[in-house]
Amino acid sequence: MFGFIEITPWHWAGFILCVLIFLALDLGIFHRQPKVVKFKEALVWSIGWVVLSMLFAALLVVVRGRTEAVEFVTGYVIELSLSMDNVFVIALIFSYFSVPAQYQHRVLFWGILGALVMRGVMILAGAALIERFQWMLYLFGAFLVFTGIKMFFASQEGVEPGKNPVVRLARKIFPVTEELHGEKFLARVNGRTVLTSLAMVLIVVETTDLVFALDSIPAIFAVTTKPFIVFTSNVFAILGLRSLYFVLAGAMDYFRYLKAGLAVVLVFVGVKMLIAPHGHGAAPALWFQLEISTLISLLVVGGIIGTSILLSVVARRRMQNTTSSRPQ
Repeated sequence: MFGFIEITPWHWAGFILCVLIFLALDLGIFHRQPKVVKFKEALVWSIGWVVLSMLFAALLVVVRGRTEAVEFVTGYVIELSLSMDNVFVIALIFSYFSVPAQYQHRVLFWGILGALVMRGVMILAGAALIERFQWMLYLFGAFLVFTGIKMFFASQEGVEPGKNPVVRLARKIFPVTEELHGEKFLARVNGRTVLTSLAMVLIVVETTDLVFALDSIPAIFAVTTKPFIVFTSNVFAILGLRSLYFVLAGAMDYFRYLKAGLAVVLVFVGVKMLIAPHGHGAAPALWFQLEISTLISLLVVGGIIGTSILLSVVARRRMQNTTSSRPQ
């Protein structure tokens, strides 16, 4: 049994190096040529990422203790759950741009690589703000409650990439072609370099993830304010997002209540932040102080997501049975 190990910049560097190696193996060996990712292959990869995440949690038990391991797993579950909604939005984006199936993995690969960089910056900035101004946790909590309520009552709207301000800015600054040029993001057309349609898809995916990160990162800060735990739980969930997309993208009809479940999760996490005692330097709690343990939070979040998925599957089957029982 190892002793308690203090997290140093070397641990950060080692973890990031391992992630870069995984990504290099993914794009350089397993997906070197464009191909359609089948359901079974995606399911195996998804299970593999979950197993790898749990092995990392087991390692944390040894070197950092059970508490941080539970915090990691809770943050991982929250981020993975919120990412499921992102999966369906990405599916709509691919449908909007008519992206061929064999090029979708490449877009997700570079999109997730960019997401890891953006989220790393956001996590470090958020941790620094919380360390200096602990009352920021209450601001994050109020934001999550507001977002959750808004998500619960929001109607299911289609994706409109044409209204994306970043896409509009890119079209003004760079020459853009509406055509696909294989898996390329840049192409030579009439003697000049242009952004391809696939590059526009990547921009929309990146900006969409940025919007989702504004919800998920504050949610994990409700579990722990330790930057290394927040970052690693985020990274493992995002790394599994690619394979999760190919598992779930074709089953959107089976998750009709998932968005409502995610909204309830955001409200629960926000309330947890608002009523929790945050120690020296924080403003007093708005009503009363109540510390909800990380393990209970994990069980509540898992229960909410599991219930929403179960209700979705039951509703889908009832609809199928009703349709099949109608006279032809």
